[in-house]
Amino acid sequence: MLDDRKLAVLRAIIEDYVSTNEPVGSKVLVGRHNLDVSPATIRNDMAVLEEQGYISQPHTSAGRIPTDKGYRLFVDKLTTIRPLSAAERRAIDTFLYGAVDLDDVVSRTVRLLAQLTRQVAVVQYPSLLRSTVRHVELVRLAPQRLMLVLITNTGRVEQRVIECPEPVDEDSVAHLREVLNTCLAGQEVGEAQNTVVDLPERLPAAERPTAAAVLAVLLDTLVERHDEKVVFGGAANLAAADFSPSMREVLEALEEQVVLMRLLGEVGDPFTLTVRIGSENQFEGLRRASIVSTGYGVGDQVLAKLGVLGPTRMDYPSTMGAVRAVARYVGQILAES
Repeated sequence: MLDDRKLAVLRAIIEDYVSTNEPVGSKVLVGRHNLDVSPATIRNDMAVLEEQGYISQPHTSAGRIPTDKGYRLFVDKLTTIRPLSAAERRAIDTFLYGAVDLDDVVSRTVRLLAQLTRQVAVVQYPSLLRSTVRHVELVRLAPQRLMLVLITNTGRVEQRVIECPEPVDEDSVAHLREVLNTCLAGQEVGEAQNTVVDLPERLPAAERPTAAAVLAVLLDTLVERHDEKVVFGGAANLAAADFSPSMREVLEALEEQVVLMRLLGEVGDPFTLTVRIGSENQFEGLRRASIVSTGYGVGDQVLAKLGVLGPTRMDYPSTMGAVRAVARYVGQILAES
């Protein structure tokens, strides 16, 4: 267990290294930080930190740099996550609340996170299975063609065109629309699947052929797995990061949807801010990366996850603050949509 002074030395080394990308020496620490001890004491503390694996010396006569273990202790000992400035909060509010639909919300969230953190932003689409049905719309396009529109509480809109087995009039469409909304509105999608299976029995025999076609498409829509869709942005930020020897592996990992899902999915409490550092990542190409992620949703219902990926040499307090703030704003937008 490190005492408070050694923790302060480790914190100072990490802050300087993140800022300068240069190994940090004892004289620099004394000059930049108010540690109230001599350079000799600092050197002794650095020797202990190195012996215990929190810092390392990249080459002889150089200063020290943090290890993954050092970053982990630094993150675990953070007493505060750096809050966003008033200007940043206003910018988030203005940028996100201008979104017109869910796709736009996700797209804006990715761009915003990448800009705020100067890292690669990763956002998972809200899962349809964790949503509730807000409204089902049926629109008659032609005598034997309908459009089905499913709208969820997360703002997701799914559209399907249905070819009916026989001509259908407006009155029948209106009746079927009313039945669908009466039975499904407010239900979780998982429950709605079971309701749809039993619906034909509630309809007049004359409407059942058309209803069967509509319900088949609706059921197919309800069981699709939209929670596997993940988008990312800000890949250009990798050029300024410390990924030179492994840039290709990082880019390949970002292109793999399964990898992105696992990066975001390995979270205990979905609303807890999670930080995985370097060797804590199971993917070989991301052993020099850190991932900061959390869940977002409506109330206490988690709908999906978002986060950022960057080098282990990242500004953790600021990055964690930005990820948490953006997740809260996205949840507010979905609750109001």
